[in-house]
Amino acid sequence: MPAAAAPIISSVQKLVLYETRARYFLVGSNHAETKYRVLKIDRTEPKDLVIIDDRHVYTQQEVRELLGRLDLGNRTKMGQKGSSGLFRAVSAFGVVGFVRFLEGYYIVLITKRRKMADIGGHAIYKIEDTNMIYIPNDSVRITHPDEARYLRIFQNVDLSSNFYFSYSYDLSHSLQYNLTVLRMPLEMLKSETTQTRQESFDIFEDEGLITQGGSGVFGICSEPYMKYVWNGELLDIIKNTVHRDWLLYIIHGFCGQSKLLIYGRPVYVTLIARRSSKFAGTRFLKRGANCEGDVANEVETEQILCDASVMSFTAGSYSSYVQVRGSVPLYWSQDISTMMPKPPITLDQADPFAHVAALHFDQMLQRFGSPIIILNLVKEREKRKHERILSEELVAAVTYLNQFLPPEHTIIYIPWDMAKYTKSKLCNVLDRLNVIAESVVKKTGFFVNRPDSYCSILRPDEKWNELGGCVISTGRLQTGVLRTNCVDCLDRTNTAQFMVGKCALAYQLYSLGLIDKPNLQFDTDAVRLFEELYEDHGDTLSLQYGGSQLVHRVKTYRKIAPWTQHSKDIMQTLSRYYSNAFSDADRQDSINLFLGVFHPTEGKPHLWELPTDFYLHHKNTMRLLPTRRSYTYWWTPEVIKHLPLPYDEVICAANLKKLIVKKFHKYEEEIDIHNEFFRPYELSSFDDTFCLAMTSSARDFMPKTFGIDPSPFTVRKPDETGKSVLGNKSNREEAVLQRKTAASAPPPPSEEAVSSSSEDDSGTDREEEGSVSQRSTPVKMTDTGDSAKVTENVVQPMKEVYGINLSDGLSEEDLSIYLRFVQLGQSQHKQDKSSQQFCSRCPDGVIKFSVLASLL
Repeated sequence: MPAAAAPIISSVQKLVLYETRARYFLVGSNHAETKYRVLKIDRTEPKDLVIIDDRHVYTQQEVRELLGRLDLGNRTKMGQKGSSGLFRAVSAFGVVGFVRFLEGYYIVLITKRRKMADIGGHAIYKIEDTNMIYIPNDSVRITHPDEARYLRIFQNVDLSSNFYFSYSYDLSHSLQYNLTVLRMPLEMLKSETTQTRQESFDIFEDEGLITQGGSGVFGICSEPYMKYVWNGELLDIIKNTVHRDWLLYIIHGFCGQSKLLIYGRPVYVTLIARRSSKFAGTRFLKRGANCEGDVANEVETEQILCDASVMSFTAGSYSSYVQVRGSVPLYWSQDISTMMPKPPITLDQADPFAHVAALHFDQMLQRFGSPIIILNLVKEREKRKHERILSEELVAAVTYLNQFLPPEHTIIYIPWDMAKYTKSKLCNVLDRLNVIAESVVKKTGFFVNRPDSYCSILRPDEKWNELGGCVISTGRLQTGVLRTNCVDCLDRTNTAQFMVGKCALAYQLYSLGLIDKPNLQFDTDAVRLFEELYEDHGDTLSLQYGGSQLVHRVKTYRKIAPWTQHSKDIMQTLSRYYSNAFSDADRQDSINLFLGVFHPTEGKPHLWELPTDFYLHHKNTMRLLPTRRSYTYWWTPEVIKHLPLPYDEVICAANLKKLIVKKFHKYEEEIDIHNEFFRPYELSSFDDTFCLAMTSSARDFMPKTFGIDPSPFTVRKPDETGKSVLGNKSNREEAVLQRKTAASAPPPPSEEAVSSSSEDDSGTDREEEGSVSQRSTPVKMTDTGDSAKVTENVVQPMKEVYGINLSDGLSEEDLSIYLRFVQLGQSQHKQDKSSQQFCSRCPDGVIKFSVLASLL
């Protein structure tokens, strides 16, 4: 039986930067602080970067001795104890990279991080803060007047805003790719290594193999997909110099995770969006595609479903579905100099043989396989030809390319004018999108790492038998992908992707044996949780590309959005227009500098002096004779041979060269994900435990009363859920006030669900937000922050509070007493001030009943 395979965990997770006059020493360790590595960075070179990595693994005692010797050797006088020769500069969690403008190099370090998701025990972190340190010493620094301006432009890219990394999970690849690599036959890897050693190619690392009685475990690490890596240029200068554990690749986009509790069984729903670093930019400044087939606003969205009760990649249940958004792959742009809300669309270059579209779809075939499905949501009918220009050109390009592809692998084109159907009162937009989603998921299939569950045999479903993709012995593979676009790829695209994701989520839950039919309905806890994830995902991507949050949401197309949403939509439209008109140019310069599209050079024009960045992104314009592919055989031959499977996941020599394989003992820390996740050497606190702090369907969406079905797949009314129709997290305080207002009066005779009243709460004091509404059961309410602190309140019986059970009918005696007090209250307003003094209280606080009797 072949040895098991596991991802390699980076041994550099904690860093400390020590400083001397001549050098920086970067000391990195694993989380348990049992293995250390040291980088030596020279500070005497004014413009060159000199880094030395001895590639030696130190113990904690060895590092202490090394630092002690460095401290002693760098003191000004031998034996001096007053001042240290080695200073601790900063602590960090990773190296973003190294960058140089016109002076010396800077090092960018991650100083704060926050856990955002957990996939099979592999943590995904968000960068919270960074530190940029100038390397050369002040004594050798050669100043330049424009250095400060370049530094300011570079720092405009906020690394604390939606940049993510992981020490053990490759975020640039999909879950299907990562698990396919782990399932590769290891005998083939050995044989490939033996055959190619004579060609000076060794797939195994030169650190040696550990063979102890055949109990070894193969650790596998793959090269990242550089299209979705945002610090590739920053790490390129040290990539061939240092050990791979120092290289921490980051992605930009979105990452969110929520917990779906199915009768106590935890299922994690994760949404990861990877924004392309090729042809990246802002809304109106980056449209269409560049000469290499990379399109603007290209984002790969992956939804991952995993059973959290089993953590292992090999023994657990995992499923994923991938879809893509991106600008129309043509040479087109919009002129924003006219200051119009909708600038006219112009085609910049004639492309009769669809050269740029061919390059783009060839990339997609290589990464996703076939079929490639295009869902085009731009307008088809317009009084003045605007968006229709793109549709006509895209149809012509797809028609031309399809005539040379094999019939079974042709590109599927689905045009649908979503704006037209939205305005129609007779058509339901989401119903039509649901039909499209069903047909798309049936063609592409989805990924699951286990064979069909027994429940699908016991309860066969017609739709399950029609499902596409590739069925293998260990599960299913997604072959092909849906590519959705409108003009901006923001509002309409996000809603369409949500509907496709909702359809795929039903199939994923069915494949894991969690539901009996591959169908999910709106107004269930599961769909509400998924909708909130997708709205956060859409808002984040819209802010990155368009400068504002989403204008039209899923509730807008369902036509259940509250009337206040219209004013919010107007504000988001104005915010987007302001950002596009005034701040997008500066943001574009920052992105070009951060990604290495522009390199500052002495004697050449500065970044802010360029009239356009067209020539930076279209490099073929600087060549005299650009090489072109065949007009008919426009695809890569190796890719077309393995369709419908994606070429990147095929076992071949070219893909094996992208892997690093090393054999470990089964208890080595580099492959022990159990030790990495649970960290038994640390003191854990429930308040800081991530799985308790994440959004949960039971705590945040399920009603808090007895007598209801706890299943997250039960359709509920808007007033039967923890979040109601409030929609996003920013309205949680308003929800608290609404609950309090509803609880200020005695509850109705039979209160089965939580009331989400929309009454005016202006009279409620905001200092009382900590209080909880009165109910017959304990109520748990979450704070607005990330903590999962819970408040409980047990309500006393109604008779003890009011002295009477209001649900019972009143007797005649009680009713007569009530009427007398009503008359007393009415007559009190009619009396003058002299008569009111007889009704005043005595000093002992007791009312004189003789006065009351005379009034009655």
